[in-house]
Amino acid sequence: MSTNTFFILTGGPGSGKTTLIDALRAEGFAGSEEAGRGIIRDQVAIGGSALHWADQKLFAELMLAWEMRSWNQALGASGPVFFDRGVPECIGYLGLCGLPVPDHFRRAAEHFRYNKTAFLLPPWPEIYRNDAERKQDFDEAIRTCEAVARSYADCGYDLVEVPRASVAERVAFIRSRALAATEL
Repeated sequence: MSTNTFFILTGGPGSGKTTLIDALRAEGFAGSEEAGRGIIRDQVAIGGSALHWADQKLFAELMLAWEMRSWNQALGASGPVFFDRGVPECIGYLGLCGLPVPDHFRRAAEHFRYNKTAFLLPPWPEIYRNDAERKQDFDEAIRTCEAVARSYADCGYDLVEVPRASVAERVAFIRSRALAATEL
């Protein structure tokens, strides 16, 4: 099965990825839930330690498992699927944390492929907000964006920066670039 219709939205926290995925879903496209938020929500609910601020290595392992599951679930979708982050993100996260990248993370990034075009949402201070799951400050959001951008580039993806604009304009930008990328 071709995964040429699988598109990543990546960037630092608070750059608008989830808002755009939700808007794309409202247009009828399939989309994934962000691993980090889901894991944090679940771990806090059960008193678990797989949290960015508690056990970064375990958090990364759960993110990898979540991303692989999201990829497999998308195999049955028709048309473009928009992922709120992806497998290469986990490599970038480990780099951000100064942790070694286990070989199975690299093998996962080679096996679980997406369209070569990945959408990078740059840090945007005007929309950045902290909440129950997002505890990073804006400087860490910038460092996260840089780390994940390096990871995607190292994994062979072409990053297309999404302009800072209204949600509707950003959705139109992503939609048009994604449809063009599937025709290549």
